[in-house]
Amino acid sequence: MDDRVVITLFRHGVTEDNRRGAYIGWTNSHLSEEATFPEVDEDDYALIWMSDLDRCTETAEHLFPSKGKKKNDAFREMHFGEWEGKAYADLEHDDHYRRWISDPLTVSPPGGESFKEFGGRVDKAFDSVIDQVKQTPNRSAAIVTHGGVIRYLLSKYAPIERSFWEWHVQHGTGVSLEWKRSEWRSDARCISLREVPITAKPNG
Repeated sequence: MDDRVVITLFRHGVTEDNRRGAYIGWTNSHLSEEATFPEVDEDDYALIWMSDLDRCTETAEHLFPSKGKKKNDAFREMHFGEWEGKAYADLEHDDHYRRWISDPLTVSPPGGESFKEFGGRVDKAFDSVIDQVKQTPNRSAAIVTHGGVIRYLLSKYAPIERSFWEWHVQHGTGVSLEWKRSEWRSDARCISLREVPITAKPNG
């Protein structure tokens, strides 16, 4: 891979809780039987990390059945506290929830994480990944994680500046970020962003 560092972010496959629109940040849901995944070449990825929650470990096993994988709970979704497992219909009349919807960057879920806390732990984990990947021969890695984590990283590193809320990554898909190794810094936006080609690979 010459002078490149490539990190591919995969969003876990869909769960039944996802289908009903529930907030399941740290809730340990399993994949739906209808979950699908992209076809990948395992040899393209020197290192693989994943959130420790089942929907990510199960997705990683589908994508990389023959590769070693590292769990990291810092790649979990935001923790929604008392709202875990609840959907919009359960919360729409809750004043605290309505304030959070209006200002999610400064209002936190009760008993959950603030956006600053969430971003801080993702930053620390991602910096560690980059440091390790730069030492591997082909300087590439995959992270199997959650929608919020991917949106946060894209808002920070994508070559096109967009806010957290403007990024949308479907379940069971992936995006690759590419940097020049010689120019990479902790605050450097990547030089290229591309979707992982999708050839549906059904669950099971």
